[in-house]
Amino acid sequence: MNAWSLVFLIGAAQAALLALALWRRPVNVPANRTLAVWIAVIGFDLAVKSLYFRESSLDLLKLYRLVGLFPFLYGSAFYLYVRTLTQGRAPGLRDGIHLIGFVVALAANAQWFLMDRAQMQAFLADLAAGGYWPGWPWLDVLLFAYSLSYVVAGLVRVRRYRRELLQRRSDADRMSLHWIDAMAVSQIVIWCIAVVQWQLHIPWIDYPLIYGAVVAWVFVVGYLSLSQVAVAAQVPPAEEPTTELPAADDPRFAEVEARLTQLMGREHLYTEPALTIGQLAKRSGYPEYLVSAVINRRFAGNFWDYINRQRIEAARACLADAGDTRTILDIAYACGFTSKSTFNAAFKKQLALTPSMYRQAQASTVAESRPR
Repeated sequence: MNAWSLVFLIGAAQAALLALALWRRPVNVPANRTLAVWIAVIGFDLAVKSLYFRESSLDLLKLYRLVGLFPFLYGSAFYLYVRTLTQGRAPGLRDGIHLIGFVVALAANAQWFLMDRAQMQAFLADLAAGGYWPGWPWLDVLLFAYSLSYVVAGLVRVRRYRRELLQRRSDADRMSLHWIDAMAVSQIVIWCIAVVQWQLHIPWIDYPLIYGAVVAWVFVVGYLSLSQVAVAAQVPPAEEPTTELPAADDPRFAEVEARLTQLMGREHLYTEPALTIGQLAKRSGYPEYLVSAVINRRFAGNFWDYINRQRIEAARACLADAGDTRTILDIAYACGFTSKSTFNAAFKKQLALTPSMYRQAQASTVAESRPR
């Protein structure tokens, strides 16, 4: 067994285990099952390539060519996974339209699946002599662009999801789908390797390298997808609140502002990590659209910015207190943050200092003010 065959076999085994684990995960069930099917298809692809690279044979030629067209499924699969993750709606029969690229690729290669044994033997001999798989270059270009367009569409959907999430949740950083970026970038890198191999024929950039990158991608996806938290699905347009934001300040703006200040100052509502604007509106006693308008116009920012400012002010007071011996991370969690990176970024953005620098500066100020 050559080295690449072993690499592909390891990747196939990893894909099988990952697909099973994702299918059984109780979090983000529709999305994880969509991803599980996708990963299982990749595992089958890698298993066939492992067998073919161990020993090229006529019996495997057609199957090898079939899985060679699977990449034209992967861009669509990425988009469907992202859509399912952000909307909580599993793919249905109507989503078969997203398979059109694969169907076109399959139709364009139909002649190779109809070869008899003698034709396949002649074809393998030609490949062994340095020949190439025949095809239509213009169609390959269109199919590459088609697949990448689905990756881009998935990223656009993620960006829109993040923007809407910041308007509704104070723990948006935990559900902002950063692993999707890594998945997408990895796919784009793999496609770039494939295009370079196809156009330039650089000796060390070859077909096995492309699928070696796919194996690495499977491991990356495994780590990222199994560590994901529950994702809040977007509210479908038909279920969105029909009340529009007031064009001008509502007469109740002042009382809503006062009520929000009370909830933050006296009840420290910002310390609840999973606080949403809906929960804040319920506690305030005012409609969600009105609370959102007050936050946007009176506090100059979205809901996530507003809550994080409250948290940073509370953390700043704790860090300035010489008697507070808690660690910076403990203070961050106590103030409602859910990750160290988000806390550090938000703190530095607001005060132009890292939390540790701020604490040291405050300690130095207190020391200098003491009588000698």
